[in-house]
Amino acid sequence: MPAKPLPIQMLELKGCRVTVLGLGRFGGGTAAVVFLVGRGAHVTVVDAKNEAALSDSLRQLESYSEIKYQLGSSCSELSETDLLVANPAIPPDHPLLKSALKQHIPVTSEIELFWQLNRGRVIGVTGSNGKSTTTAMIHAIMKASETRCWLGGNIGISLLPVVEQIQPDDWVILELSSFQLEALNRIQASPQIGVVTNFSPNHLDWHQTVEHYRHSKQTIFRWQTQNDFAILNAGDQDLQSWDTRGTVSRFGENPSLKPDVLVDRQAFVLREQKHVLQPHLNVPGMHNRMNAAAAIVACRCAGVDLTTIQQGLETFQGLPHRLQFIGEYQNRRFYNDSLATTPESAICALDAFDDSPIILLAGGSDKKVDLSEFANALLNRTKATALMGETGLVLSGILQKLKADLSGDGFAVISQPQQSFQEAFGWAFQQSDPGDVILLSPGCASYGWFSSFVERGERFTELFQRLGG
Repeated sequence: MPAKPLPIQMLELKGCRVTVLGLGRFGGGTAAVVFLVGRGAHVTVVDAKNEAALSDSLRQLESYSEIKYQLGSSCSELSETDLLVANPAIPPDHPLLKSALKQHIPVTSEIELFWQLNRGRVIGVTGSNGKSTTTAMIHAIMKASETRCWLGGNIGISLLPVVEQIQPDDWVILELSSFQLEALNRIQASPQIGVVTNFSPNHLDWHQTVEHYRHSKQTIFRWQTQNDFAILNAGDQDLQSWDTRGTVSRFGENPSLKPDVLVDRQAFVLREQKHVLQPHLNVPGMHNRMNAAAAIVACRCAGVDLTTIQQGLETFQGLPHRLQFIGEYQNRRFYNDSLATTPESAICALDAFDDSPIILLAGGSDKKVDLSEFANALLNRTKATALMGETGLVLSGILQKLKADLSGDGFAVISQPQQSFQEAFGWAFQQSDPGDVILLSPGCASYGWFSSFVERGERFTELFQRLGG
C-alpha cells in the first residue's frame, strides 16, 4: 500500500515541516527545495550522497541559509515531518517511504507538485526509448506555431519554479519517466495528449518486475477522459492492449496496420486526406523518423497545421548526448550518444549508420535487463566494440558463448572489459581507420564510472578534443 498523496489544501505549505528525500543532480530536487522555501516551508534535505557528490546542486542553494541538511548517511525514520517530497528515482521500498506510510505522513514529488498547480494543457511523452527526442521535437513544432509553450520533465528541466507563469491556453510538453508516472498515479493524473513511443523492459533494478514497470508507464493513459488523446506506436504489440478512454491515434512503418501517420525513409503519409509530409530531418536514423511521426500525430491532436509541423521539424537540431555529431579527426567521425541508456536505443543508433563501419563504446551500470540482443548486435553490426563498466563483464560472457555457438569469420573485434573510460576511448581509436564512425552509445546507465549520462558524454567530447592537441 503506497503512502497517501499530498492533499491539495497543503499546497499552501507556509510553516509546513518538509523533508526532501534525494536532492539529486538534475535540477528537480533543487527546484523543489527552492519552491518549498519560497512558499514558507521549513525544509530538511536528506540524501545518502555526500557534499562532494552533490556540489553542483548545493551551490544552487547557497543563498538559502535556512535549509537543513542530512547528507552522506542513511536514516530509516522520519521525525518532525509534515510532508515528504521524494525524488522520483527513490525506490518504493526506501525506509523513509515506509516510515511515511507507518506514520501517515503525506508523500509527494516535484512532478506532483507541478501537476497540482499547473493551469496549462499538457502533452506528455513516455516510452522505453526515444521519449527525449520526441518531446523536444514536439516542443520545436509548438514553438514554430507561435503558441506559448513550455518544455520540461525528465528531459532535465523542472517547470516548478515557473508554474505560476503558465496560463490555461499554454501547452506544457513533458517527458515523463516511469518513476514520475508512478508518482502521478498517486494523484490520478494523465496528460490531455499522451504519447508512448514504444515499450520494452527497463529499470528492473527499481521496478523489480516488468509488470510493475508497465503499470507505471500506463499511468500516461490511465486517468484520461473521452476528451483526451492517446498516441501509440502501431508496431509495438505490447501497447495495443493498453487501456484509455481517450481517442487513440497511431504511427508506424507497416502500412497493413493502417497507422494515422505512415513512416518510410522518404516521407510521412497522413491518412487524414492522404497528406504527405517530406521534412528534412537533421537527425539520422529510422528511429528518429518514428520519433518525428509520434510528434506529428501529437501536434495534429493539438490543432497545429501541417505547414507549421514541417517547419518545426526542420528547425530541430537534435539533443545533446543523443546521436550528437561532435567532430571529425583524421577522417573519423565522432558521435556522442551517451543518452542511449537502453540496449534498444543503442541498437537504433547502430542502424543509423548503415553506410559506415562503426567502432562502438558500450556498457555501463547494470539495470538487470536482458543484454543478449545487444550482444548479438555488437558481434554482427560493429567493426569493433570497447566494453565498459559492470555490463562490460556481463556482455563479455554473453559474447563468448555466442561466438562458441556460431561458426565462421567476420565477427566484430571485441575488447576485454576496459578498466577506465579513457582506456576504452583509446582502444576504440586504435581499432579505427579513415572513414569509420566512433560512436559512444553505451546501451546502459552511466552510474559507477559517472554521475550521469551528461558527465559521460562530456568526457567523451573532452577526449575527442584532446586528439587534436
